[in-house]
Amino acid sequence: MKLNLIETFTKELPADAVLENSRRPVEGAVFSYVKPKKTANPKVLHVSDEMIAELGISEEETKSDFFKNVFTGNEVYPNTKPFAMCYGGHQFGNWAGQLGDGRAINLFEIEHKNQNWKVQLKGAGETPYSRTADGLAVLRSSIREYLCSEAMFHLGIPTTRALSLSLSGDNVLRDVMYDGNPAYEKGAIVSRISPSFLRFGNFEIFAARNDIKNLKILADYTIKHHFSHIGKPSKESYINFFKEVSERTLEMIIHWQRVGFVHGVMNTDNMSILGLTIDYGPYGWLEGFDFGWTPNTTDRQNKRYRYGNQPNIGLWNLYKLANALYPIIEEVEPLEAILDQYKIDFQKKSLLMMKSKLGLFLEINNDSKLIQNLEDNLQLVETDMTIFFRNLSNITKNEKDFEVIKEAFYDFENISEEVKNKWNLWFKNYSKRLQKEVFTPHQRKEKMDAVNPKYVLRNYMAQLAIDAADKGDYSLINELFQLLKKPYDEQLEYEKWFAKRPEWAKNKVGCSMLSCSS
Repeated sequence: MKLNLIETFTKELPADAVLENSRRPVEGAVFSYVKPKKTANPKVLHVSDEMIAELGISEEETKSDFFKNVFTGNEVYPNTKPFAMCYGGHQFGNWAGQLGDGRAINLFEIEHKNQNWKVQLKGAGETPYSRTADGLAVLRSSIREYLCSEAMFHLGIPTTRALSLSLSGDNVLRDVMYDGNPAYEKGAIVSRISPSFLRFGNFEIFAARNDIKNLKILADYTIKHHFSHIGKPSKESYINFFKEVSERTLEMIIHWQRVGFVHGVMNTDNMSILGLTIDYGPYGWLEGFDFGWTPNTTDRQNKRYRYGNQPNIGLWNLYKLANALYPIIEEVEPLEAILDQYKIDFQKKSLLMMKSKLGLFLEINNDSKLIQNLEDNLQLVETDMTIFFRNLSNITKNEKDFEVIKEAFYDFENISEEVKNKWNLWFKNYSKRLQKEVFTPHQRKEKMDAVNPKYVLRNYMAQLAIDAADKGDYSLINELFQLLKKPYDEQLEYEKWFAKRPEWAKNKVGCSMLSCSS
């Protein structure tokens, strides 16, 4: 397995002068060198065929002991020096100080087909940033991250990718619900891939420590390698850098809203500087459409990171990034203008996104009211978001509109007449509005089906794969992996997954509520 290695990150950014792998404050450095922990009995469970091709690895090579050992942390690839990044962050609205890669270890950089990739292991042991944790990960959370990052890519959503999922052969102690009942679980390691794992928090830590020299070095590196079209470092390029990060962040979140994805823990240390979805922890997918839903048990009381609040949190996090970049810009007005533009763009792009989900392409004044009424209706009784929008494209003049979407209701039999009347009124207005469009029903269906997925990684689906894997059956991981490569296709052979959440999953841990314990 010969990889085309390149070193930009470790050659151009300041390293931690202390080589000891002990938990401690790390100052004046973007990263610390650290080796992964050897594991008892590693076993590769699944490999992404797409990502091995992106890195120049053959399928045959993935079956070798060398591949297994490198991507489980048991062997360091020749002439490479693994490292963990230093960053800070605001967690649930409060500055948390130094955080860093507590259980992520970056192995190396690869350049292949003119694309630069950073290769990382999650769950490969402790680092100087592990704080009180062990740096390990369990199979449960690793399956969720592995499946979801690839599913998000195929939904057309900016994301980090996954290369491989492996068992470590070690048992890991975890308290799943933070209720004082820890238990041993199977240890696992995911290999994550991204052009960059830099976060808002990488910039915040230097600003918080008034280390302007290294803040500038990091900004210059990021622009040079990831925003090179902006030009050479200057006050103007720093402003344009922030502008583009703001635009990318909004684009990512609009995509989340489109498919009903709830990240669950949008702390600034979990916000990618490239506008990629990163750190798949206590995420979830809307089953019933609900602006107030969050999957994260830690956030249950305040619901800071609820579905409907994600665009606002994106803006809040960008304010924190603006504060971090201010010392190298020293001008408030351009930063404020970019943040104000985010608010304007959100209104525009959110409306366009919802219109595309409804098959509305002409500009007509009352569309926002039609959408508002729809969102109100969707929350009258539990209504499955994915099934509702997917089936909405099947409406024709010959069918009773309400019948088309009845499969989306969790308790159709007991819907009151009042609710039915509200829906009938909405469909009447929707049908009138559709008549103004120029597309045929078939054309409209094609366009709607291209933005309304038929298949998403519902919480219970991931949990079924986890339950089977706990018993040594890994076939469901592959079935879901293949299914989610084509989320917009009919895939009739997988029709059983186009279904509402089963009753058993309504209050089951892992299906309706999740913790950061992974």
